[in-house]
Amino acid sequence: MRYKTEQELFWESEFGNEYTTRNQVLPEQRQPFFAQVLQKTYGVRTICELGANRGHNLQAIASLSSNFELTGVELNHAAFSELKTITGIQAIQSSIQEFEANKKFDLLFTSGVLIHINPDDLPIIYRKIYDSSSRYILINEYYNPQPVEINYRGHTGKLFKRDFASDLIEYHQGKLLVIDYGFLWQQIHPTWDNTTWFLMEKVV
Repeated sequence: MRYKTEQELFWESEFGNEYTTRNQVLPEQRQPFFAQVLQKTYGVRTICELGANRGHNLQAIASLSSNFELTGVELNHAAFSELKTITGIQAIQSSIQEFEANKKFDLLFTSGVLIHINPDDLPIIYRKIYDSSSRYILINEYYNPQPVEINYRGHTGKLFKRDFASDLIEYHQGKLLVIDYGFLWQQIHPTWDNTTWFLMEKVV
């Protein structure tokens, strides 16, 4: 039997509810970034976001084309309740650790989610990300060359920075190619939070 981590329980709790209420993002503000990323891909139709919250990222993608088949995986019940009301998005309530994809997605991505995962669970997550993608992987997270824990709104053990892309590539040795990467500087992109993104393609 698997026991939930303290981080999963934390995001299921009232703190997760408050996060959902606090983070009001207009999907159109995030549309340019996803348009930029998707221009670097070919043939993407099915897209899944792990840790979709209320669905603003998926709504931004949906506004680019009606041809996308979108799936959002979200742990927190309040966020999931909003996510499942959005037309055109298949909402799944689950932690990433417990999520079992019934198909592979052309593009699978995370945005500000890996930073909140228990570091001990990252190998499980890296494997699940790779296995659930048929071609492309996008991660957009806080970056730090070395793993470091940051106090998060007065809480410990809830926010971790590291080089997730290098970890993912090393874990899947020789099986991922970086197509592009960049930095979303809040001064220029106020809807983002100084995150670094990496678009990768499976080569095996």
